[in-house]
Amino acid sequence: MAHTFLFEPGVWISKGTLWQADGQPLEAVGRTEIAHRPECWLLSGTLKVLGSPPAEFVHAYLIEPPNPEHTGMKWTFESAMFGKLQGRFAAIGPSIISMYGCEASGYYGAEHLGQRDPDNYRSSGMLLLKDRVVYSWQLMLKRGA
Repeated sequence: MAHTFLFEPGVWISKGTLWQADGQPLEAVGRTEIAHRPECWLLSGTLKVLGSPPAEFVHAYLIEPPNPEHTGMKWTFESAMFGKLQGRFAAIGPSIISMYGCEASGYYGAEHLGQRDPDNYRSSGMLLLKDRVVYSWQLMLKRGA
C-alpha cells in the first residue's frame, strides 16, 4: 500500500491524547494541511490541547521532496519555543518515522506514523528536552474530505 500522508496533498484531522511531563493525559485535536511545491513540500497546521487552560501549537514544516537515493526527506521547523528543529522522515513499509532535534535548544524526539489504510494513520511520539520527556502523544489521523 502506497503512503498517502505526506506523499499526497490534502488535509488531515487528528484526535487523541497528549501527555504532559507529569503523565497527565489531555485531549488533543488538530488539523494538518500538506501542500506540494516544486522546490519543497509544506506541512502546516495546529494542534489544540484541551487542558485548563487550553493550549494551541502551530506548526509549519518545510520538507525536501523525496530524492532518487531514497535517503529520507529532510525537514525543518522553527519556533520561538523549540528553536530550529531539523529532522528526517523515512518511509519504511507501512510506517513513516521521523527523528528530529535542535542542538541549540536541547529539544529532540521521534514520531512514528503507522498507516492503517489510505485514509487513516496512527501517530505516536515524544518530545524531550535534554534527558526529560516534555510531551508524548498518540493521535489518530483521518484524511479530510
